[in-house]
Amino acid sequence: MAHPSTTFRFLAEPTDVNFGGNVHGGIVMKWIDQAAYACAAQWSKCYCVTVSANGIRFIKPIKVGQLVEITASLVHTGASSMHIYVVVKSGDATENTKSVANRCFITFMAVDCEGSPVNVPAYVPEDERHMQLELVAMHAKDFAKQLDSDFTENIGFH
Repeated sequence: MAHPSTTFRFLAEPTDVNFGGNVHGGIVMKWIDQAAYACAAQWSKCYCVTVSANGIRFIKPIKVGQLVEITASLVHTGASSMHIYVVVKSGDATENTKSVANRCFITFMAVDCEGSPVNVPAYVPEDERHMQLELVAMHAKDFAKQLDSDFTENIGFH
């Protein structure tokens, strides 16, 4: 079976730009969420909701007119959760080289029409690289849980 992933490719448009001349970070996060949703929905065959975004890192700005490639790959599943590793690359549309502009993990939960969690098929890594990505996703999941706990217990945010 092929590794569960989705790739979006398109050109960055003038309407995507912030006042500094680069693609707005919020636009990039929207693209990430959309690609990750497509990957999660294809895997689960259900409607999915975003649970969290971990480690969003803006590495390199994206310019108007650049070719943007977003690859969302399933790397870990829980009972109803799917952890998606997303890499955003960009570069000149006339060249074959693209560089990493952003990367992160997005977690989705499959839900039924009432919004209750639905079990998803278990994901099993197919090689060493995918096993390593799953370990990083599991670490990110544990970190997110600890962060939630810190907000609640230490700072008092509920």
